[in-house]
Amino acid sequence: MALLEVKNLEVYYGLIHAIRDVSFEVNEGEIVALIGANGAGKTTIMHSICNLIPKAGGTVFFDGADVTRIPAHKLVPKGIGQVPEGRRIFQELTVTENLRLGAYTRKNKAEINDSLEEMYTYFPILKERAKQIAGTLSGGEQQMLAMSRALMSKPRLLLLDEPSMGLSPLYVKTIFDMIHTVNKLGTTVLLVEQNAKQALAIADRGYVLEVGQMIKTGKGTELMNDDGIRKAYLGG
Repeated sequence: MALLEVKNLEVYYGLIHAIRDVSFEVNEGEIVALIGANGAGKTTIMHSICNLIPKAGGTVFFDGADVTRIPAHKLVPKGIGQVPEGRRIFQELTVTENLRLGAYTRKNKAEINDSLEEMYTYFPILKERAKQIAGTLSGGEQQMLAMSRALMSKPRLLLLDEPSMGLSPLYVKTIFDMIHTVNKLGTTVLLVEQNAKQALAIADRGYVLEVGQMIKTGKGTELMNDDGIRKAYLGG
């Protein structure tokens, strides 16, 4: 059964028809990659799923329930966590304060503390930086913090928007290893990523978006071996 199902999504920016009749699904336990060139509409889809921008049409279901009109902050306790493009950490708060804010919908203090230690196990550098102001972290460390903050809500579905953007190859590997680990531990992942090769390498399935429309779908390995996709998005 699909954990996330998007049906006939339509989004406009003024007179611009940004998303055109887009439908796709993410099954529980999967990593699904949404790839496409800059301006294809990937981030717009992520924002529309979470109701950060208005939809002109379409329906979004999460775990069988219609969440099309539910405000973004009410989706978190339902089990949807998001790591936005650009990280959007709280720059003036410490690492630990950022992480605790990620668990704001949870009540059990002991379980929150356990989750905090779990995040430090995933990314030991965050424990070293626990009292450091988040805005002083490197780009890679900020991305680790953004991922960990989202995971503090214990999401069933994690939406990741361009997690490798602007990172060094070493940090890119660390982030993608973490995505794979989180998924193996039971979190379903929808990944929007311009680094198509990295995304498809860990994805169970992928969707290709071009100028606001879905043009292709398949298993991650199938898309990596598709000549057209390879030439357009994988550098040959």
